[in-house]
Amino acid sequence: MNTREIQLQSFSRLLDIMDDLRAKCPWDMKQTMQTLRHLTIEETYELGDAILDNDLQEIKKELGDVLLHIVFYSKIGSETNSFDIADVCNEICEKLIHRHPHIYGDVVVEDEEEVKRNWEKLKLKEGKKSVLEGVPKSLPALVKASRIQDKVKGVGFDWDEPEQVWEKVQEELQEFRDEVAVGHQENMEAEFGDVLFSMINYARFLKINPEDALERTNKKFIKRFQYLESKAGELGKSLSDMSLAEMDVFWEEAKRM
Repeated sequence: MNTREIQLQSFSRLLDIMDDLRAKCPWDMKQTMQTLRHLTIEETYELGDAILDNDLQEIKKELGDVLLHIVFYSKIGSETNSFDIADVCNEICEKLIHRHPHIYGDVVVEDEEEVKRNWEKLKLKEGKKSVLEGVPKSLPALVKASRIQDKVKGVGFDWDEPEQVWEKVQEELQEFRDEVAVGHQENMEAEFGDVLFSMINYARFLKINPEDALERTNKKFIKRFQYLESKAGELGKSLSDMSLAEMDVFWEEAKRM
């Protein structure tokens, strides 16, 4: 049995198990697309964590969980004759073929950027009124800002050089500082949003994923703070009983480690 046959057999096995669970398991029988939604989001974030940690075994596990959800939604769709897993697979196959004319047609592209520009143009030809329609409303704001900027870049709305973007960052920072000096809360929030948006834009020019960068900083902070808590515990103290100077000693230790 070759690799493709093994893959198809494994996928078929998953479909059979899903049929069994939907027919026999009280929990699985009760689920709807609405009840699964928050679980799917959670599984996606867990996959994101595993990718960020570069934990290949965990990535494999979390991919399985996400795949199960795709099969689950497709099973529910088949029960009302709305769609099934074959429809889901064929739909994405047709989309990929249509959106890659440089592979399945006679279009010639020079590089990755031209592929992305063609992708956005094709989506508009498919009936979308805005290149921003493809940005989910429920995305976290940081990710949404990054996707918005990436989308508009695809139709040429972008800066030419990183230095121009950095100048914009500095301009937005000054406007934020001016509002802080005035103390108007609503204006401070608006300008702070502009600072974040411009920083995310600058990160894109430097090929830095802002979500990944911030999450790595979160993980780093958690690790150092938990070290600090551990050291305080060894001294029989709580952090609230320690001075900032005492805590800073252990914080610096954590940084060196």
